[in-house]
Amino acid sequence: MAWHQVAFELAADRAGLAEAALEATGAEAVTWGEAAGSAAVLEPPPGETRLWDRVRIEALFATDADRAAIREAVTTALGALPADWQESTLADQPWERAWLDHFQPQSFGNGLWVVPRGMTPPAPEAVNIRLDPGLAFGTGTHPSTALCLEALAAEPPVGETVIDYGCGSGVLAVAALLLGAERVVAVDNDPQACAATRENAERNGVGDRLDVGEPGLPLPASHRVLANILAGVLQSLAPTLTGALRPGGRLTLAGILAGQADAVRSAFQPACRFAPVVARDDWVRLDGERRAL
Repeated sequence: MAWHQVAFELAADRAGLAEAALEATGAEAVTWGEAAGSAAVLEPPPGETRLWDRVRIEALFATDADRAAIREAVTTALGALPADWQESTLADQPWERAWLDHFQPQSFGNGLWVVPRGMTPPAPEAVNIRLDPGLAFGTGTHPSTALCLEALAAEPPVGETVIDYGCGSGVLAVAALLLGAERVVAVDNDPQACAATRENAERNGVGDRLDVGEPGLPLPASHRVLANILAGVLQSLAPTLTGALRPGGRLTLAGILAGQADAVRSAFQPACRFAPVVARDDWVRLDGERRAL
């Protein structure tokens, strides 16, 4: 099977906008890497995990993808098509393994790391999530995932029941379990994501405390709900997610662009009260608490 690839470079703080546009037009995979001549970010601001000031974005599409629509979406997101925009046809290969060759261990604060399988953890005594994303993306490289991991590290869910709604690779579910959650219920409508979540949990030795299901199944009363999806989906899920939270339970919402935060927050009010947004590049995280019934 062949693939249609687009590639370009841009400032690291604009990469999230580009990725969202590519995914919205059907990208099967989007990867970030070091741009040619990019300066390393040796001392990023507190809480920031980016490695370079400029990144190279590569995205894979089916060969019959609407190429004009892809260009239009990226142009709309960025204001103009990147000057070095490239399109090519690639032969098939194990892309998830090629991507891992460029993935490095990442720290998310308070002793929480994501480390690719086969690599030596930089801090062996830390909480190390050993991750191989397989066919489901989600490793902490995206700002939204990083924001969620930082929230878990800052307030570990020790002894809690946690829901990871839209689990993807299961990185948030596994992180919650390694940080002390008693039980995690992971939900996704993609069978590959469910399989990847189970596999990653088993590889990290926490599979016995994980339940994986599809949307529509009853959710347990939970101390914490994590949902790193998309703004529109979050709004539609507000009754489901708030209904699964115990009074005083914590809500972590991500996958939200800065301009979408007010609409998402409104969908969850008055059931939840919210702290100020936490931002990373063009993305934000909403931290809420379930009001008393």
